[in-house]
Amino acid sequence: MIEDIKKDFDKIKSKTRASHSSSFFKTGPGEYSEGDIFIGAKNPDVKKLVRKYKKDITFKGTEYFLNHKIHEYRLFALEVLKYKYAKSDEKEKKEIVKIYLDNIESINNWDLVDISAPHILGDYLLNYPNERDIDKKVLYKLAKKNDLWENRIAILSTFAFIRNNNFQDFFKIADILLGHEHDLIHKALGWMLREVWKRDSKVAEKYIEENYNKLPRTSLRYAIEKMEEKKRKRYLKGEF
Repeated sequence: MIEDIKKDFDKIKSKTRASHSSSFFKTGPGEYSEGDIFIGAKNPDVKKLVRKYKKDITFKGTEYFLNHKIHEYRLFALEVLKYKYAKSDEKEKKEIVKIYLDNIESINNWDLVDISAPHILGDYLLNYPNERDIDKKVLYKLAKKNDLWENRIAILSTFAFIRNNNFQDFFKIADILLGHEHDLIHKALGWMLREVWKRDSKVAEKYIEENYNKLPRTSLRYAIEKMEEKKRKRYLKGEF
């Protein structure tokens, strides 16, 4: 099956799109995804392959693609894991989360993080909080790592909690990452803070006001994006 999937990928790759993706995802020397390899497969086409193979591909086969140097292969694998996770019982969900964590170094670009972290790791920690082997401590460990992608996985996983009006872990992890140097973490923090604001504006605004001087400007702009314009301008100026 692995060879069949690779042949199908060969049918949807494009040198032109690969060049564009390499530029868009910053794969050059010193950039955040230095060395990542794209073949130029469109996301909708990758998802078609997921639909074709998701039921029959094994975990072992999925891990093969998750550990591959080609970005779209890893995207394919994470979409498959997301599907299998949603269809699994508690025992299989745990197995999938272990696969996710064991291969976390392969989840090394923002799109790979964003399509998987809330739906796999975040969902599991939300729904099985008393599991001995895997608990919410893992998020705090990831948040404290000196690794951009593991930091983003930590913050994006809290989206599962936020959707259920559980904000406590998000704020604690946000506190850890407030001083982060990278724009991709600033954006993620702001995005999640905006999601909190949609559900409880008073709680989100209190956090913004208390942390205004520490909150990265990008995070602030993302967080207040949906505010009424006059209020948004006041918050940009720190006028509460």
